[in-house]
Amino acid sequence: MSRKETLMMSGWEFTLKEPEDQNFAPVHLPHDWAIAAPINMNMKQGAPQGFRERWGIGWYRKNLVLDSMKKGYVYHLQFDGVYENCTVWVNGNEVGGRKYGYSRFTLDITHAIQEGDNQILVKVDNTSFPADRWYSGAGIYRNVKLLELHHNHLKPGDIQVKSVLEGSTGVVMIRTGTSSLVTATITDGTVRLTGTSEDGVIRIEIPNVKRWSPEQPNLYQVDLSLYEGNQVVDGYRLRIGVREIEMIPGKGMFLNGNLTKIKGFCIHQDAGCLGVAVPAEIWKDRLLKFKAMGCNAIRPSHHMPAAELLDLCDEIGLLVYEEAFDKWTGGSYRRYFETEWQADLEAMVKRDRNHPCIFMWGVGNEVENQAQASMLSILKMLKEHLLTLDDTRPVSYAMNPHFKYESEVDLSKIKDIQQFVDEVSDTEIYDKYERVERIARIAEIVDVISCNYQEQWYPLIHEAVPNKLILGTETFQYFRGHPDQMQNFSDENPWLDVEKLDYVIGGMLWTGIDYLGESMGYPAKGWAGSLFSTNNERKPISYLYESYWTDKPMVYLAVMDYSLQDEGAKEHWDAPRYASHWNFPQFNKTVIPYMIATNCEEVTIDLNGKQFHVKEPSSYPNRMITGFLPYQPGTIKVRGFKDKHEVCSYVLKTAGPAVKLGFVEEVVHLAAKEGYQKLFTVRAMDADGVSVFRESAKVSFQVTGPAEIVAVDNGDLCSSEPYDRNWMHMYRGCVSTVIRLTGEAGRVVVTAHSEGMYSAQLVMSVN
Repeated sequence: MSRKETLMMSGWEFTLKEPEDQNFAPVHLPHDWAIAAPINMNMKQGAPQGFRERWGIGWYRKNLVLDSMKKGYVYHLQFDGVYENCTVWVNGNEVGGRKYGYSRFTLDITHAIQEGDNQILVKVDNTSFPADRWYSGAGIYRNVKLLELHHNHLKPGDIQVKSVLEGSTGVVMIRTGTSSLVTATITDGTVRLTGTSEDGVIRIEIPNVKRWSPEQPNLYQVDLSLYEGNQVVDGYRLRIGVREIEMIPGKGMFLNGNLTKIKGFCIHQDAGCLGVAVPAEIWKDRLLKFKAMGCNAIRPSHHMPAAELLDLCDEIGLLVYEEAFDKWTGGSYRRYFETEWQADLEAMVKRDRNHPCIFMWGVGNEVENQAQASMLSILKMLKEHLLTLDDTRPVSYAMNPHFKYESEVDLSKIKDIQQFVDEVSDTEIYDKYERVERIARIAEIVDVISCNYQEQWYPLIHEAVPNKLILGTETFQYFRGHPDQMQNFSDENPWLDVEKLDYVIGGMLWTGIDYLGESMGYPAKGWAGSLFSTNNERKPISYLYESYWTDKPMVYLAVMDYSLQDEGAKEHWDAPRYASHWNFPQFNKTVIPYMIATNCEEVTIDLNGKQFHVKEPSSYPNRMITGFLPYQPGTIKVRGFKDKHEVCSYVLKTAGPAVKLGFVEEVVHLAAKEGYQKLFTVRAMDADGVSVFRESAKVSFQVTGPAEIVAVDNGDLCSSEPYDRNWMHMYRGCVSTVIRLTGEAGRVVVTAHSEGMYSAQLVMSVN
């Protein structure tokens, strides 16, 4: 018999009170208790944590029934992430725990478990200050598994797969982590190859190998079998991709021999109304939206993400820059760094080094004392240890654009580490040449120079360090700095530096999608300076990036609307207030600014049939066409041309009064998987089906059939309406709900109601 892995996501109970029977209530995993906590504008560390009262100690318990215990087997509990500082008991016996909230950990519970009923009790302590400077959530927010293993079993963290390309042949080397007999089978559905090892290494050649890339994310399945004598006692399955990345100074990053630019997004791990308890299917929908607009990479910031996210990136074809933590001896991790850094760094690399999607490791982000001797010593230590775990990828560190002169500072007394890192003070280095000299110190250690918001200094950096490539690990979405200052509100988009400089391998925009926490001030509960809102609605500037990143002909128009509410975005991370509507009842022929994003050679625009002439996109500093139109209710149509032929178009119409609701999808087919979640959006429409952008009516959702409503979200981070209800007001003409399946087959009907409008229905066929 081989291993048995059982997901344990149901049957849990939770309390924020004392762990007594009368206090527990049923919950589903993944679970984030903070997302339903009350909002308190005066709470401690409110802005970073989205003003949700997360502080406290939570208790989880579950009754686990074992029909029998197999002789010669061991039993492990695997937690993929508990935020944070957790302790686990089985039948009253303490079996271990973990401090850092993002690391997977596995506990041997063989000595504590028994046949029949078993009680698992988990204490989660979220009382330590400070918490992360973004919304971290609270609780058992990732998967939990029970592992039943033969005493002689494979250890996934010890398994390492390396591959190289020799012409059209892929050579795969598998380090098994054991000297016992292990066989390996590699298949992609058509090819089936095997190998055997008793020395811990298996070598298999794949003729005419299908290479992995974002454009063609080809994967192979690897099945390992561990023998004891003639009997298979354990098996383990993983997926690999064969690909080759080469960093060539002055020329760029080459993936499988092809020059590749990183077209990336930074992301945090929450999903708006779900908090950090986000199942893989919710992230899959998000990642597919990213990919559709040309994104080919993500940076989970600033910690190891859920394992399922990397599985999705392997499948979909998204490169990943993965980093272990944010600050080191400052910030929230300072209470763990000295004793935990090695274990947490190893947890990331050992779990994830076999993913083809990961192209670079990061060992920190915007740390304290940047480029000073103490910082360089830690950076060198972290990199050297990481290379003992994986020497197949570049190792880097994401630099803050601020540098300071050496001074004696007690970091333990710094309450806001990011403010300390960013603040302009007497110790700030302003001279660009001195900045570059500090950057060069870091460049001596890292393999790729990773810069946050430093496009304006790329030429100087390259001149000082010509033998290292540069990656923009964080970039502004619209504005760009000036060589003499970090921020400058000009029309030079940071992406254009990536396009024109061969030694810059890419840019990763901060951020791809809005997230909770890191608020710039109440009433904002999160960060709104992104390309998508928390309920997956695209923002106008996202189409500018689509025009940069895709070849498929596209054209898009939005207009300036400063009547929209201030969402609390940080100024230089913000973008001009464009909106996708043509409803200005307060105006009468007032001229309104517009923007057109396109990858076409020429564009035409007409209003109610009257054509206006515009220059070609290449005439504008960032290839975004701008101009003015007089407000006249009706229809605006833009057309895109290549080789004088119309290849695409976009229409914006004035909407009438909202008279009905309409789901984006009306019929959906899903498998009957317990716990599966999906977000659906309903819009306000006029009699002709035109979306009514300005509608803000209250919408209530109902569901019948084998499903339930989990939460609601409208993308408005300034709203204080609760997520854990079945109603919410529309924001910019729409509102969304997340539905969870109960596992049974049947017909699910989701209905949206709003007073004064016709209701909408969505039908799910669940089989």
